[in-house]
Amino acid sequence: MIKQRSIALCIIFSLITCGIYELYWLVCLTDETNAAAGESGTSGVMALVFTLVTCGIYGFYWAYKCGEKLDQAKTSRGMAASNGGILYLILYLFGGIIALALIQNELNKLA
Repeated sequence: MIKQRSIALCIIFSLITCGIYELYWLVCLTDETNAAAGESGTSGVMALVFTLVTCGIYGFYWAYKCGEKLDQAKTSRGMAASNGGILYLILYLFGGIIALALIQNELNKLA
């Protein structure tokens, strides 16, 4: 089930909690992106574990895959799909929270 979240509040909570809420947000985004695409990919908890174990390197792959899954979800709903995987990957390089915010924006549109 896709839940609409306020992007501004998610960013504020991430800053206030020194990134702890951002980890929770990553788990939620992963699970909701899988649900939107209708596939059972890597669970949110496993994505978090992989990101922590690889010191953030898995996050780049995660951002790219989320973009692909969102494109797939848009296509299945008859919406125009953009090449989101590349965009989220590049934005993840400059700050993961930016990519998280844009992924949440796309999920809010699909909800």
